[in-house]
Amino acid sequence: MHELALARSLTEMVDEYAAKRGVTQIKQVNIRLGTLSGMTRALHFCFGSASKGTSCEGALLNIIEIPITLYCRHCNDVKHPSGRYNFRCPDCGMPTPDLVTGRETELVSIELYGTNCLASEPSYTNY
Repeated sequence: MHELALARSLTEMVDEYAAKRGVTQIKQVNIRLGTLSGMTRALHFCFGSASKGTSCEGALLNIIEIPITLYCRHCNDVKHPSGRYNFRCPDCGMPTPDLVTGRETELVSIELYGTNCLASEPSYTNY
C-alpha cells in the first residue's frame, strides 16, 4: 500500500525532526497534497497506524489539497481545467500538457509540544 509507505515516511521525518529538538509530542502535521495524487483520504486513514509509537501518535494530520492548474501555451496563461483528467484549456480548447500544480506532496509545518513548552503555547516550525 503506497499510502501507508508515505504515511510512515512522513511520521519518520517528523519524528526525527522532533527528536533533534528534544520534543516528545507533535500536536499537528500540515502538508500540501496535489489533487492528482489521489491519496488524501487514504493518507488520513493510514496516518494513525503509521504514527503509533512515534512522537506523531495522536497528532492531527491537516492536508491542504492543491487543485490542478495547467499552463496553456496558446493563451499564455495558467488555467484551471474543467475536470480532473481534462488536460485541455477551458477557454480555447487546446491541449495543455504543462501541469503547474496538482502533484505536490509537501510537508508545510509541524506544531510541536516539547518538554520545555507549555501545552497551551504551541511552537510552530516550518520544515
